[in-house]
Amino acid sequence: MALASAMPFVLSCESASASPQNNGTTTSQNGVSAVVIPPLPETLTFAGEKVPLEYFDVRESLYEECGVTMYMHSRTLNTLRATKRYFAIIEPILKQYGIPDDLKYLALAESSLNPEAYSVARAAGLWQIMASTAGDNKLEVNTYVDERYNIEKATHVACKYLVNAYKRFGSWSMAAASYNLGVAGLAKRVGVQNKTNYYDLWLPTETMRYVYRIISLKLATENPKKYGFMIEDDDYYLPFVTKEITVKGADIDWVKVATDNGTNYKILRELNPWIREYEHPNKTGKSYVVKVPAEGMRKAITR
Repeated sequence: MALASAMPFVLSCESASASPQNNGTTTSQNGVSAVVIPPLPETLTFAGEKVPLEYFDVRESLYEECGVTMYMHSRTLNTLRATKRYFAIIEPILKQYGIPDDLKYLALAESSLNPEAYSVARAAGLWQIMASTAGDNKLEVNTYVDERYNIEKATHVACKYLVNAYKRFGSWSMAAASYNLGVAGLAKRVGVQNKTNYYDLWLPTETMRYVYRIISLKLATENPKKYGFMIEDDDYYLPFVTKEITVKGADIDWVKVATDNGTNYKILRELNPWIREYEHPNKTGKSYVVKVPAEGMRKAITR
């Protein structure tokens, strides 16, 4: 494990001085920790689209978001460690819809890959889906079950949104921006400003930062050590190893379901965050596909 050394860009200033070989890290001679500017690549694309780093405003905006990402140490570190677990679910679904792989980083910006994420705006899950959007996509949302927390189903909802937004704007960067602002809100700004490129538009502050935040997370994920995160292969959380069962009928007791399948309620909730209570009346008799751990999983994926 390499967690003890994962302190991005904050180094003991007694050890070295700035050099072109140290990826932007620097120290001084007075024993004070140095804070440095995260490095940017010479050229950069997002979802196959050029990021115009030759423009001062684009470059400065990306520097700002990289600084936030790189210096939010514990949060970014935990997010990076979760990538292998959740990308194993997200990537095949993106591919199914023909969406560029880079759009997976949108989930990092939305939830830090926390499947239990819930915002002050009442958006939920890895993709931060609103209850109204869930209803439009026939996801069940109530006290007992909230399928916005079902990672597979939520990813399908996000993909449908992004595909429709791409059809509207002809750009994946704009589709990503609309995930934050909404298609109507972005279309309004496009119409008023007569510009169709994300990097040319004046938008609400959060949306102005949004795509840059996604790109900063892409940079950190693709090359963590360059940005100060000393993560080794065995530091990443492994994907869950599960099997699926079908649960149906009235008055579902999730504790009993867990026990009957050789696990406990805690692990059942870890694998199925859409389960929100101990019991579910399930008056309609709906069937649910539930993940339970494969034999030995709890020890097998330990990091």
